[in-house]
Amino acid sequence: MLTAILLCFALSAGAQTKRYLYVATPGIRDYLGFGGHGLLVFDMDDHHRFVKRISTQGLHPNGKPSNVKGIAVSIPLNSIYISTLESLQRIDLTTEKVVWEQPFEGGCDRMAISPDGLTMYLPSLEKGFWNVVDCKTGDIIKKIDVYKRAHNTIYSHTGKLVYLDDIASPWLYIADAKTHTISGKVGAFANNVRPFTVNGKETLVYVTVDSLLGFEVGDLKQGNKLAHIEVQGWEAGPVRRHGNPSHGIGLTPDEKELWLCDGHNMRIHVFSATPPYQQLTTIPVQDMPGWILFSLDGRYAYPSSGEVIDVKSRKILLTLQDESNNSVASEKMVEVQFNGNKAIRAGNQFGIGRVE
Repeated sequence: MLTAILLCFALSAGAQTKRYLYVATPGIRDYLGFGGHGLLVFDMDDHHRFVKRISTQGLHPNGKPSNVKGIAVSIPLNSIYISTLESLQRIDLTTEKVVWEQPFEGGCDRMAISPDGLTMYLPSLEKGFWNVVDCKTGDIIKKIDVYKRAHNTIYSHTGKLVYLDDIASPWLYIADAKTHTISGKVGAFANNVRPFTVNGKETLVYVTVDSLLGFEVGDLKQGNKLAHIEVQGWEAGPVRRHGNPSHGIGLTPDEKELWLCDGHNMRIHVFSATPPYQQLTTIPVQDMPGWILFSLDGRYAYPSSGEVIDVKSRKILLTLQDESNNSVASEKMVEVQFNGNKAIRAGNQFGIGRVE
């Protein structure tokens, strides 16, 4: 009898779980034409219907909304974090109020939070260092010097390592998350490293680099480059943002496919994620894609151009729209799952692999 009661309770609790896509804007430079200013919430279980707009801070000294640079979630602290050019803000996911906003000397870029939700690696705004930050208070724990232009950051799922992308270097740097010191690097790649992703076992890294319409693959254990893959059938050309042909790359959660942004041709190119990295298809999108991520279940792909794509069929299901039916586009999105009004699980702003 007790077992039956517990099972019914578990099923009831499971039925309350809801999935939402949180989209921070302005998430493409400071362009307010792609969703205005705020944290927009979409119901993933109801055709990505617009639910609400949460007010955020993050103003530039000139009084205008500042570019959003990153988004991340701490489940233990029930908080979502947004970095802007100048500052970091923490928002409670239940009350939807800003808990604090902290400015940082040197600015802020795309951060990552440890699996226990307590520590953040926050890159400066393309300066030569990362700040290690206490997620609860916003206090700086330590400063890590790397090379010249700190940028993208991925925390390992084990919490032991952090992968640091300095966009003035052809090397991907690795930090020891216990000592907060640089413990290794991977490369050298063909050019300066731009957006990247890692597989679940943390044996491989897939990187985009300056001037390449394609991607390269590195061995995270041995520290060397393994492969150089160029997109076939499409020419590289000028892009509106980011300065390089492929800015944005993601693994499907099952790690069977690798999806790559093509800014010049306004396409997403789909590859097999294992050698010889076969080019499978291409998907046209409505604007220049500069980022891509996937839902935790691997069903949906979200390019920064605003489409919701069915991964299996490759079909565009819809485009995100706000409360006024305006198109929404952002490079800073994350999935958050709730049971009642408490967050219980969150995705990642990077399209990381999840096969461990």
